[in-house]
Amino acid sequence: MQVILHPYKLELKHTFTISRQSFSTKPTLIVELKDDGFSGYGEASENSYYGITIDKMIVDITKHQSIIESSSNKTPEVFWAKMYSLLSDNMFSLCALDLAFNDLFAQKKGKKLYELWNLDISHNPITNYTIGIDTVEKMLEKMKEVPWPIYKIKLGTKEDIKIITELRKHSTAIFRVDANCGWTVDETLKNAIEFKKLGVEFIEQPLKADDWNAHKKVFKNSVLPIIADESCQIESDVEKCYNHFHGVNIKLVKCGGLTSAKRMLKQAKGFNMKTMVGCMTESSVGISAIAHLLPLLDYVDMDGALLLRKDIANGVTINNGVMKYGELNGVGVKLI
Repeated sequence: MQVILHPYKLELKHTFTISRQSFSTKPTLIVELKDDGFSGYGEASENSYYGITIDKMIVDITKHQSIIESSSNKTPEVFWAKMYSLLSDNMFSLCALDLAFNDLFAQKKGKKLYELWNLDISHNPITNYTIGIDTVEKMLEKMKEVPWPIYKIKLGTKEDIKIITELRKHSTAIFRVDANCGWTVDETLKNAIEFKKLGVEFIEQPLKADDWNAHKKVFKNSVLPIIADESCQIESDVEKCYNHFHGVNIKLVKCGGLTSAKRMLKQAKGFNMKTMVGCMTESSVGISAIAHLLPLLDYVDMDGALLLRKDIANGVTINNGVMKYGELNGVGVKLI
C-alpha cells in the first residue's frame, strides 16, 4: 500500500465567521491510500482551535509511513487501533487515514461503504445549510442565495435574539442555532425561551466545552434540546455528555474517523441521546464519508463542500438538503 498526500487550500464563497474566528480560505489535506489498483481517499482540514496545521499532519503521517504502508491486509477496526497507537495526539491525521482506509477496504469488496455496513438508507435525514455570523442584512442575503429547508445559524453575539427574530420574518425553514461556546448559562436559558417561540429546533454547544456544572444546569432547565459539539470530541466524551446534553454532534476529525464515530453513535443511542454528525469546512471527500453514517443519525450538518467556491473532488451530491450517493464504490469520491 502506498501513502500519497495532497495538500490543498480551499476557497470559500463567503468569509465564514463563528463566535471565535473568521476565515475565507481553509487549508485541507487529502490522504490517498493506493493498493491493488484502487485508491481510497480521506480528508482532514486545518483547525487552529485544536492546534492542527497541514504541516503537522504531513509530518505525523510521514513519520509513520512505513508502518501505514505495511498495514494493507488489516480490517478497518484493526487498522484504526494500530494507527491510534501512533497518532493518539493527532486525531485529525488519524481521521484522514481512517477515511481513506475504509474507502479502500470497501472498494476492494466491490461495495459502497453503507452496503458493507448493512445500513438502510431509505430514511436518511437531510442536511442543514450553515449561515455564519454577519450583519443581519448579509445573513439574509446568504439565505436568499441558497433557499434551504433547514438552516444552522451561527450565533454568539449580543444581538442573537434580534438576529433570529429578523431572519424568521423572511423564512419558514427550520432553524438550528450554534453558539460555539459563546454564551453563559443565563443567556442560554433566556435565549432558549425566545428561540422556541421563533421555531428553533435545538441549540448547539452554548457554553464552554469543559464547564460541566453549567452544562448540567442548562440541560435541566432549557426549554430547547441542547446538543454537544466541542464537549464531545472523542469516545470517552459520550458518557460524560449523558445527562448533560440531549444529544451529541460528532465530528470525524475530532474522534479519529468513521470507525470511532460509529462506536460513539452506538453508545449515544444506548443512552437514548439524539445523534448528529457535523462537518468542518472541507471538500466532498470528507462530506461523502459522512454520508455513509446517515442511517445512524437524527440530524446531520454536511454542507461544508457547498460553502466552497470550487470543490476539489466529485462525490455525493446535495440538492435542497437531500443527499444522493454517486455510482462509485467505497466512500464514492474521486479527485478532480
